[in-house]
Order: sequence, then C-alpha cells, then structure tokens
Amino acid sequence: MTTEILEKVATVDDVRKEVARMKTLVTDAVNDGVRSALQAIEAGREAAEDAISDARRATKRNPLQALGVAFAAGAVICGLAVWIGSRRR
Repeated sequence: MTTEILEKVATVDDVRKEVARMKTLVTDAVNDGVRSALQAIEAGREAAEDAISDARRATKRNPLQALGVAFAAGAVICGLAVWIGSRRR
C-alpha cells in the first residue's frame, strides 16, 4: 500500500487541482481573519464611544468631582515630573 502511494506519479492536472484547493483554503483563512479583525475594531470603537459617553455624563452630573479628579491627576503628574527631574542631577 505504501509503495503504491510513493510510486504514483503526479500529473500536471493533479498538481493544478491541489494548488487550487490550497489557494481556496488560504483565501478563506485570510478572509476569516480580516472579518474577525474588522469585528474587533468595531467592538473596540463602540466600547470607546460608550466610555466617552459615560465620562461626559459623569462630568455633567458631578462637575466639582470631575474638577477635583482632573486637579489630582495633574498634581500627581507634576509631582512625578519634578521627582524624575530631581533624580537626574
């Protein structure tokens, strides 16, 4: 049985059919990958839009809290910049 398979000579038609089958498989795999990537991009875009919308809503509901958070974040960043700058000397 094994020797029969090894002794069989491939014809040009056999090779052409195998190449066409492989091309179809690769094309389908690439199309599936592109489709999945586009779906992931769309899901990420929707999540980002939802987060921005939630942040805007929270800022409108609690403007003083939003101002306090922004001030605290700025103070922390400024403190880190000063600390890093002083260590370089």
